[in-house]
Amino acid sequence: MHAVLAGGGSAGHIEPALALADALRRRDPRSSITCLGTAKGLDTKLIPERGYPLELIPAVPMPRKPTMDVFTVPSRLAGTVRRAAEVLDKVDAQVVVGFGGYVSLPAYFAARRRGVPIVVHEANVRPGLANRVGSRMTDWIATGSPDCRLAGGRYLGMPLRQMIAKLDRPALRDEALRTFGLAPDRRTLLVYGGSQGARRLNEAIEGACGALATAGVQILHAVGRGNWRDQDVFPVSGAAYVRVPYLDRMDLAYAAADLVLCRGGMMTCSELAAVGLPAVYVPLPIGNGEQRLNAQPVVRAGGGILIEDEGLTPAWLLEHVLPLLADPGRLAEMGAAAAAFGRRDGDEALADLVYEAAGRTGQPAEAQGA
Repeated sequence: MHAVLAGGGSAGHIEPALALADALRRRDPRSSITCLGTAKGLDTKLIPERGYPLELIPAVPMPRKPTMDVFTVPSRLAGTVRRAAEVLDKVDAQVVVGFGGYVSLPAYFAARRRGVPIVVHEANVRPGLANRVGSRMTDWIATGSPDCRLAGGRYLGMPLRQMIAKLDRPALRDEALRTFGLAPDRRTLLVYGGSQGARRLNEAIEGACGALATAGVQILHAVGRGNWRDQDVFPVSGAAYVRVPYLDRMDLAYAAADLVLCRGGMMTCSELAAVGLPAVYVPLPIGNGEQRLNAQPVVRAGGGILIEDEGLTPAWLLEHVLPLLADPGRLAEMGAAAAAFGRRDGDEALADLVYEAAGRTGQPAEAQGA
């Protein structure tokens, strides 16, 4: 298998691409995986760290709304498509897999120009421009949400990292609590808003942490790298209030948690559902409202609560989250509902689709009797 994965830009595009790359390598270690990216975003950090080759192409951001900039896209895109086609030729690509964003669109055009099969994976409920265009070039379309209405899409779920897809939370719980200095006999609220943090979540939990701690709730709070200061220490009496800039081991954080307060990115929603963690989702109130749409399916299934950004206050947390943390039966019901809805096999399901698009059976050559 010689696959080119176009998932650059944000972690929401890169992480599922890398999870697929890992799945393809597990099936056949000889698989050739090349990632397309740009010098912007997290591409040059996350992809090399995972050991995959990265080929850079020029960034051509796509307009989110129909403005006059739309008419300049074809001319700006031409050079990027040529560069993407050169990469396909260089690695003898047999399939191109796109995850949306400004890296995917030139990859789709280059693949069509070279006659290379295209696989589209759309994470969000509301597809972006690149995947709307790419889906018209192929029959192999996967969605990360059952609510996504991309024509021809198959709901396969999100490709997740193995540390999350295979996570046994009860088995890891003692180690997780020790790692973060948390007590085994208290309920744990995990709070995080992505790598950079979320101001609304931070302000709400900082306003409520004293009362929550007095009630016996311990808090693991990732404030975000952009909001972290070494001297940023909150004196809180009662239960532990552990503040960190960033969580490198999300498996340990999930294992320690009984409830999560978070945003509504698709990767977050998918991971929490897969590991059976109930959550309070606070969608980011900007863009096209995609985070609210992302969280709605698991909330409908009973695995979470949704609160609008402006409604999240310290008083709301004490009125709604504190009683929930004091009710182990309800937490267990919500966790079971989340797990029943979630999918842990999105990486393998997408790998099946990739092999299908490439005209293979899904197994290495030896297994096919070659």
